[in-house]
Amino acid sequence: MPKIIYFSNKKAPFGLFHFLLFYIIIPKMSTPPTKRAGQAQHMVKIIYEDKDFIALNKPAGILVHGTRISNLQIPRLRQGFGGQAISKERTLVEELLKLYPEMGGVGDDPENRPGIVHRLDKDTSGVLIVARNQKFFDYLKGLFQKHEVKKTYLALVWGEISSGGMIDEPIGLKPGTIKRSVRYKNLPIGRQTLKMVKEAITEYKPLKKFSLDGENFTLLELNPKTGRTHQLRIHLASIHHSIVGDSLYGPKKNPWNLERQFLHAKSIEFSSMSGKRIKLEAEMPEELKRILENLEYRI
Repeated sequence: MPKIIYFSNKKAPFGLFHFLLFYIIIPKMSTPPTKRAGQAQHMVKIIYEDKDFIALNKPAGILVHGTRISNLQIPRLRQGFGGQAISKERTLVEELLKLYPEMGGVGDDPENRPGIVHRLDKDTSGVLIVARNQKFFDYLKGLFQKHEVKKTYLALVWGEISSGGMIDEPIGLKPGTIKRSVRYKNLPIGRQTLKMVKEAITEYKPLKKFSLDGENFTLLELNPKTGRTHQLRIHLASIHHSIVGDSLYGPKKNPWNLERQFLHAKSIEFSSMSGKRIKLEAEMPEELKRILENLEYRI
């Protein structure tokens, strides 16, 4: 079971200036409740659950929910609404429904994304929260819309970054592709061909610098202030420090033959409906830990 620690700056539990910080720290192995059985447990690594939500450590290589695809020839598709195709690849949502069937009617689009307020890319690992009822779904969605959810990621990037900073570049979709890009403000209006351009802001801070066979790498802590698709990957590529393993926005090959991006959602922090401050953390996968151990630390 997760270790739960309470911090308070007042002995009286409900003082006027009382501040309660509720941390949920993950043990090295998280196991779903003993009554929840089946093959879904292999995919669903539960960190914490209560009557309102589930927090899990999503592995890389798994879609959170099915994706709608138009005008693309991709195998294993079924026909969806409006003539769009929906990927039939196995998803995290399908496995969660086996364990938590009450999720089935929750959300803005419960048929395709039950309980999902936020998501992680297929090849990104880490903490993910899923709503178990409509009340909490609407509450958490409101927190995201008001930018009152703090998300922290870890990423290993190509090159050396010596100081922190902020990337404030809108992101849009390149026509005819699934690839997104920043919208460079100095381009003539006629050449700004990106679709659905939206504001995107990312803060970054270097934690450690490494080298391997003459190549430099930096481990970054990232705090996205907005939640655009591929935001962290695009923003880091835009400053010429793409994420290791991200073959869509960076080099196709890497020294470890990593087939996923080195991007891990370390923690998520928000206030519960009762006013408690909650922080949930997800342990980094062993495959990423081994890469850091393989690198030579640089001061």
